Amino acid sequence: MKRWLPAFVLLLTGLLVGGFAGHSLLRGQPPPITTPLPKELTSYRDVVKKVLPAVVSIEGKSAATPVKAKQPRKRTPADDQQLPEEFRRFFDEFGQGPFGSDADPAPLMGFGSGFVVDPKGVILTNHHVVDGAGEVVVTLQDGRKFTSKEIKTDPKTDLAIVRVETKETLPYLPLGDSDAMDIGDRVLAVGAPFRLSGTVTSGIVSSKGRNLGMNVYEDFLQTDAAVNPGNSGGPLVNLQGQVIGITSAIKSYSGGWQGIGLAVSSNLAKNVMEQLEKDGVVHRGYLGVQVKNVFGRDLAARLGVPKDGGVLVTQVFDKTPGAKAGLKDGDVITALAGKPIHDMHGLQMSVASLPLGKPVELSIVRDGKPQALQATIEEQPKDYGGKDEPTKNASRNRNQSAVSVDKVGVEVTDLTQAQAERLGFRDATGALVVKVEDDSVAATGGLEQGMLVTKVDRKPVKSAAAFKEAVEKASLEKGVLLQVKSPKGGTSFVLLKAAAPAPK
Repeated sequence: MKRWLPAFVLLLTGLLVGGFAGHSLLRGQPPPITTPLPKELTSYRDVVKKVLPAVVSIEGKSAATPVKAKQPRKRTPADDQQLPEEFRRFFDEFGQGPFGSDADPAPLMGFGSGFVVDPKGVILTNHHVVDGAGEVVVTLQDGRKFTSKEIKTDPKTDLAIVRVETKETLPYLPLGDSDAMDIGDRVLAVGAPFRLSGTVTSGIVSSKGRNLGMNVYEDFLQTDAAVNPGNSGGPLVNLQGQVIGITSAIKSYSGGWQGIGLAVSSNLAKNVMEQLEKDGVVHRGYLGVQVKNVFGRDLAARLGVPKDGGVLVTQVFDKTPGAKAGLKDGDVITALAGKPIHDMHGLQMSVASLPLGKPVELSIVRDGKPQALQATIEEQPKDYGGKDEPTKNASRNRNQSAVSVDKVGVEVTDLTQAQAERLGFRDATGALVVKVEDDSVAATGGLEQGMLVTKVDRKPVKSAAAFKEAVEKASLEKGVLLQVKSPKGGTSFVLLKAAAPAPK
């Protein structure tokens, strides 16, 4: 018995191991991958041969004027103080040192890349590459040069087209579908970094839908393909040779490549390019409202907003399409023309892409109830979005008639006419917040001094006493929903809720 027992144990162990190996899910392991992985691409030469002939370098010049020999060059993009420092550095290498003489009577305005999008001579590039230039010199990869003064730009997307006169058919690149690209897809960046024309670098799509506040309208693809000063305006292409982005900037602390390049998506560029070709300007629609994203599941639930999001209307400007449609402060927009709206960027891009003068359905939630409005999109005024409303400082003076609401840690007072005028609360009534206790329920919820509470749980309050009464009756466990106005402008919501008890 003792002689065959070890052999029996060994056989049993082998059966168990073999059995469980055939059922790896029982051990919490995924089944083996049976689909063969794609073979490593050994060369991009076929794509490069297709793309490179259509890529150009662009040098912008102003009108010829006498310049002193030692006077430094002046360049518009790098000197633009409104650009963040890390982006201005992207272009500050050009027009200096060995790249030209300071005595040149035609000062260099900008240098970058571009690519032919129409074989008849239309070139797409960045606005900042040609900004301020009276004319540009376009150089193809085969050495052909064209001089053009026909430049059309759209500063709000940082895009521009240059049209050159030619009787020859130029090589060109088609615009692909940037939405079809996914994170991890391979891409190539082509351009003239540091004036080294015909430079090709490779990488992947690192992220999609980046918005950095550089332009009014943004939809950046992020890539780790190496891009440097001079790449700007050049194409970012997929492995089919289609342009899926226009290289625009880098994110860098040194001014050189650090693995983060940004390209304007081709789908955003396509509409802009077509309008610049046709009309020389871009016509965009607008609603004329100020909005903010709805943050937090609890707040969304109290507002009656779907889980997939929406944007809160904080202010509706007079005589705008939004005002004509009947939008009000405190409404939540959930869909436009049948397309769900998840955030501010989505609303902005949707409105800008809609045809002008045609009514569309605007789905909203008002006081927790879904409604549908009809909005007719109108053309955006030229200066729309270019100026910020001045911030109005809230009064910090304590009012002797302040009412304390200890339940939430706040003091409020009735709004006087003088305060209403000073704080910008036009035709408003409610309870003015004059003090918020540190670490209180009010402070945690986001209530701030200077806010005007107009509703408690969707019911209007017209005085400090009415506010206190409504809050005292409400349940902090369920949450108290406040509709407030801010001296900075606009309507918002604050949810006051008791902290959950700590687990024992």
